[in-house]
Amino acid sequence: MKYDETADYLKDRILAAGKALPETVIVLGSGLGKLADSIEKPLVIPYGEIPGFKVSTAVGHKGNLIVGTLGGKNVMAMQGRFHYYEGYTMEEVTFPIRVFAKMGVKTLLVSNAAGAVNPDFRVGDLMVITDHINFMPNPLVGPNKEEFGPRFPDMTEPYSLRLREIAQREATKLGITLREGIYVAGTGPTYETRAEYRMYRIIGGDACGMSTVPEVIVARHCGIEVFGMSVITNQSADLGNGVVNDGDDVVRAADQAADRMTLLFTKLILNS
Repeated sequence: MKYDETADYLKDRILAAGKALPETVIVLGSGLGKLADSIEKPLVIPYGEIPGFKVSTAVGHKGNLIVGTLGGKNVMAMQGRFHYYEGYTMEEVTFPIRVFAKMGVKTLLVSNAAGAVNPDFRVGDLMVITDHINFMPNPLVGPNKEEFGPRFPDMTEPYSLRLREIAQREATKLGITLREGIYVAGTGPTYETRAEYRMYRIIGGDACGMSTVPEVIVARHCGIEVFGMSVITNQSADLGNGVVNDGDDVVRAADQAADRMTLLFTKLILNS
């Protein structure tokens, strides 16, 4: 895929608008596009105008790239991401991350709406991702792209301890309680069965969803530092007896937590 062509296109658009190239990118998941509204002096670029970008079809994903400032720092936010379950290849799903690497991005903040596997979690909780378990195809399968990173990249710390410590410190100052846990990634688009929720808990998962991990793997392959956060939008313990997972409910729950996440991400960017 033409990573250089897309990177050059975006750099030209950003510089022509009188803006500096950002070193931090935020990927916003289902219902979390509200954070983009806090970006000051935004340049809005619809995905349909960007060479190589796909169309985001998931509920709660607007499909815009927003460039501006947040916390006084130059940032770029994906208002919606691409998912494997939409029928895209893993290379297409992670295409933007490699483009951002070509643009000189150093830090990636990823967010998602996730279902709680840990019975202690509640809807509306913010969970800092400390690690992940991947049930999706690995996006690095195939010939290695040497221009981005090594054939066998290390994954012992995919989520930056440095950024996690900053987030916890800033959350304490703001009076925001943060959970920590392991994110389990599946392909979707079906929500998990109760048996699958139980399995995820047995193997060590705390929350689960259908995104994020491919982007994180590619970012780490490219040497980009990563911070991840899940907004808990439903609980596995509540399922059954007429209670079901619903996509609209997920978006509503994520939207209600978006203000806290926006405040925390702003502080994280400012202090990192």
